[in-house]
Amino acid sequence: MLNLDRPETKFAVDIVRQASQLVKQVQAEMVSPALTKDDRSPVTVADFASQALVGWALIETFPDQPLVGEEDASELRQPAEKLTLEQITQFVSRFVPQSTPEKVCSWIDHGTGEPAKCFWTLDPIDGTKGFLRGDQYAVALALIVDGQVQIGVLGCPNLTGGYKPDAEGSGTLAIAVRGEGAWLTSLEADADPYQELHISDIAVPAQARLLRSFESGHTNISQIDYFAQELEVEVEPVRMDSQAKYVLLAIGKGDLYLRLLSSKQPDYREKIWDQAAGSLIVEEAGGQVSDLYGKALDFTAGRMLLNNRGILASNGHLHSQALQALRAIHA
Repeated sequence: MLNLDRPETKFAVDIVRQASQLVKQVQAEMVSPALTKDDRSPVTVADFASQALVGWALIETFPDQPLVGEEDASELRQPAEKLTLEQITQFVSRFVPQSTPEKVCSWIDHGTGEPAKCFWTLDPIDGTKGFLRGDQYAVALALIVDGQVQIGVLGCPNLTGGYKPDAEGSGTLAIAVRGEGAWLTSLEADADPYQELHISDIAVPAQARLLRSFESGHTNISQIDYFAQELEVEVEPVRMDSQAKYVLLAIGKGDLYLRLLSSKQPDYREKIWDQAAGSLIVEEAGGQVSDLYGKALDFTAGRMLLNNRGILASNGHLHSQALQALRAIHA
């Protein structure tokens, strides 16, 4: 059973709720149809503001626990970024009234910590292109102790009920605590009940629902097609940006998720903040997460999963068959 009285669990739930509200406000106020394709200013503001808010909260609550985040404030300190920093400060000040540009930069830089015996890792916005399209993205926070993810929380503002895209809905907060299961509630109200998550019981590869991204990014689109052919998958894939896909897998609305190596970046290694929260949510819901060779994810190697290549997440029932298919397409 989920123990919401544990200080670390309460902290993670509260701050992901707040950070998700913040980035949703940025999306609502700065992302518009008039936005040019190359204008990433809304996601820049949201990314930095989200990390600043989490950095501030961690300093206030667990000052001795490092934060390993995606961003640092060096660029924001340049004179050319003065307006951007002012926008970031304005959004953060809605949650932390004493915010100043200098303080905001220091809170962001709290996320430049290094992995330790006990530390937090944050992706302030996972799925930036989904964010800019007004689609799916997530705030991802995890607590790692002795190289093992202990708490994982995903805030998905444009996902309702854990699987329905809905920009006007109450959003989804998914949380897993090691040994306490994976759970789902809304982003909006503490009073909402928590629903325990369970993976699907699909065991026939032809019936598997592949969770796929809209964006190619670091994965290999053509090899995913070969993978689906090898498994003789007959079902249409579910397309969604960000670690929100992990929530769909945990709630049983998808069965397989892959991050294959792109031929353009064959040496790419996953960042820990891109996988920590979502992987624990899937595992605590009864699923399985490994790299493409079946190795458990190794969070002891720093800011990246240096000892792993790619990602395979499944409902567990399909994992061995998926690994066999991967071996076939790499043969």
